[in-house]
Amino acid sequence: MVKADFVTGLVLIALGIATVVESLRMPRFEDLNIEPYTVPGLVPGALGAVILLLGAVLFLRAARAGGWRLGAGGATRTWSADPGSRRLALSMALCLGYAGLLVGRLPFWLATFTFVLAFVVLFEWPLATASGERVRRLLIALVYALAVAAAVTLVFQEVFLVRLP
Repeated sequence: MVKADFVTGLVLIALGIATVVESLRMPRFEDLNIEPYTVPGLVPGALGAVILLLGAVLFLRAARAGGWRLGAGGATRTWSADPGSRRLALSMALCLGYAGLLVGRLPFWLATFTFVLAFVVLFEWPLATASGERVRRLLIALVYALAVAAAVTLVFQEVFLVRLP
């Protein structure tokens, strides 16, 4: 995983830099005297900075562990045999389903609730061994989904003044 973390860190650093640069190029509407925290590039810029920071941390940790040695070594498994790759594929499918299928077709709060619920259930369900534990994990997933959907909707509508679909 060290090699994968090394390369992923580089990709995240590039993505973070590109996001910050593009968010700085967005209009700021100074001539309209709008509130500084409502400019269009604020949220993408903040997210880009976080991606850049976390990508740098991942990159440095992997580099310290020898991830810079990118040559082939050891036995390799197919991506489907690797649990990390399967989790990544599931995450990507859920995110694409959320952005491409749910948002715009359902109210935003319901799309977000559905996405978070599905995400937590699909990743937590296999970890439960007893039926009582599955019920507990399902209840926790419901609480997370409700809290995240309410918080995200509230913050975007009331703080950032974004009209949600």
